[in-house]
Amino acid sequence: MLAIVGTVPDEKFPLTTGKVSLKDDEICIQGKRVHVNRGTPALLAAAVKTGEMLGQSELFGYLIGDIGLGEGSRNLYEYLTENLGGSRFSAITFHYLQPDVDWHNRVLSAIKKMAKQPILIADAGFMYAAKMSGQAAAYDLFTPDVGEMAFLADEDAPHPFYTRGFILQDEKRVPDMIKRAYAHKDASRFLLVKGAKDYLADQDGIKAMVDSPACEAMEAMGGTGDTLTGIVAALIGSGMEVSKAAIVAAKANRLAGYYARPTPATQVMEIVLHIPKALEEILSNNNEIQRQICK
Repeated sequence: MLAIVGTVPDEKFPLTTGKVSLKDDEICIQGKRVHVNRGTPALLAAAVKTGEMLGQSELFGYLIGDIGLGEGSRNLYEYLTENLGGSRFSAITFHYLQPDVDWHNRVLSAIKKMAKQPILIADAGFMYAAKMSGQAAAYDLFTPDVGEMAFLADEDAPHPFYTRGFILQDEKRVPDMIKRAYAHKDASRFLLVKGAKDYLADQDGIKAMVDSPACEAMEAMGGTGDTLTGIVAALIGSGMEVSKAAIVAAKANRLAGYYARPTPATQVMEIVLHIPKALEEILSNNNEIQRQICK
C-alpha cells in the first residue's frame, strides 16, 4: 500500500489518518473532506485516479492543517515518529511539511524500524528537510521543480532562503544543477525534475527527458507539479520500478493536460480527470518507455 504524508491549507483541519478516496472534486479521509486545488490534495487526487486505473484502490493518507506557521507540521512529525515503525507500506511519499531537520531525522529513524523498508519519495518541504539533514541519499526519488533543484544544487545553502544567487532558476542550467546535487550527495537515488522539460536522472547523469506534449497554459497552472508527483507515487506504490514510473508519470501528466485543453482559467481537477485515459495510452506503448530508459 502507498502512504502519502502532507498538509492542507486549513489550520482547523485536525490530524487525520486513514484510507483516501476522491468524491467529485474533494479528497475524503475518515469522514473529512478537503477541496482539490493544489498542494497535497492535488497530489492525492492524482494518486487516487492513477490507482483506480491500475486497479490499486488502497491509498493511505496522513494529513493535518498547516497554513505555514509549522504547528500542524510538528504535530504530524511527532505522530509519524511514534507510529510509522509498526506500519507496512510499499512506498511512502512525503510532501508539504514545514522543513525541520530534527523531526525529519526522527521520522527517518522510525522508518528504519519498519519490518520491510518502503520506497521513499519526497517533494516540497519534506524534500528540503531531507537535503538539509544530509540524508538525501536515503531516498529513492525526489521530484523537485527548477527552483527546488537550485537548492539541492547549492551545497552550502542551509535553507532554501539562502540559495546562492548565482544558481538561477534557469531551465537551461538544470543538467548542471543535477550534476552538482549528486557531486555533493544532496540528491536521492533518482531525480525527476519538473519543468518545461522533465528530466529523469541518477548519479550517472540524465537518463531521459520528456518535453511533449507541451501546453503553455499548463506551465502557469498551480498544482500540475503536484499531480506529477501523485502519479509517479501511485505507479511506484503499485510495484513499478522507479525509473520507469518516472517516465510514465511525466508523459501521462503532460498528456492529461493536453486532453484537458487548458486555459489560464483551468483548474487542476480538470487535468486529474484525464489521468486514467492518458496512462492507458502511455502504458500501451511499453516498448517506447523501455527504449527511453535504456537509451
